[in-house]
Amino acid sequence: MKTKKALKYSFIGVVAIIALLLCAGYFTLGFALQPSALDTRSRDLTASYEHMVKEFPELEVWIDSLYQAGALRDWYIENERGEQLHAIYVRAAQPTQRTAVIVHGYTDNAVRMLHIGYLYSRLLGYNILLPDLHAHGLSQGSAIQMGWLDRLDVLQWMETADELFGREIGGTQMVVHGISMGAATTMMVSGEVQHGIHQAPYVKCFVEDCGYTSVWDEFKGELKARFHLPPFPLLHIASKLCDWEYGWNFRQASALEQVKKCTLPMLFIHGDSDDFVPTWMVHPLYEAKPEPKELWLAPGPGHALSYKHNPEEYTARVKAFTEKYIN
Repeated sequence: MKTKKALKYSFIGVVAIIALLLCAGYFTLGFALQPSALDTRSRDLTASYEHMVKEFPELEVWIDSLYQAGALRDWYIENERGEQLHAIYVRAAQPTQRTAVIVHGYTDNAVRMLHIGYLYSRLLGYNILLPDLHAHGLSQGSAIQMGWLDRLDVLQWMETADELFGREIGGTQMVVHGISMGAATTMMVSGEVQHGIHQAPYVKCFVEDCGYTSVWDEFKGELKARFHLPPFPLLHIASKLCDWEYGWNFRQASALEQVKKCTLPMLFIHGDSDDFVPTWMVHPLYEAKPEPKELWLAPGPGHALSYKHNPEEYTARVKAFTEKYIN
């Protein structure tokens, strides 16, 4: 009788532990992929414009001039999963094949990348297209995809940009430039171009600014920094739940593995004081990427601040790099 009771209580205990771990895993997944900032930061475009003008005062006159000329426009597409996605775009003042697709970071949106849009459009004379990634800005979706499923959407945006800007002049010559999660997305995209069914001859080079090696590595670091917890078992459970919910897992979403397949030129940028996407991550990424490639460790800035702290050098380095591959 005692043995039966012991077994019963042991079974209940095991079930309770499993239930507790599942709850903790779902909490971790929701905390990472459905943060409140998606609504309070990413979806609020008015606040995003105000933030950008405050952080980068030179944008105000440029953005106002674009609005007055009707040059800052919206575009929508539907992806393969049936979701409506949004982007903003600006044609160059003079017809040109030079085109930049610019990819934002975690809980940001297209508007919050207008400083990089300014670099390419106002300073370098490019056409620009800035997408809102899944669940950001005006794009549909309820959970961040950390670049992995986004890579397929960005491939579609690249095709859209080539059609928008290149239809009347015989195509485009394109750079894809991302920051933070957008940089990881850019690297994930880079492993698809020229492989399998994704042929994009108009893409000439990539610029990644402070991207992570993999979602697993980034979440592992954040779990330790924020909660002082080891990856096992919580990260393993959350990764499996992500696979069940969204069809991908944290290890699979690897920029490191993707750049190994990229033979197109890539400029790696990382602030040498970054502790959010730690600076060490750029070194295995750079080493894994076949030539041609370049690396700039920006002195001083933390995460995603290389342009803000060093705008002249940032612009000069991007200009010198892209001009090698884009006419």
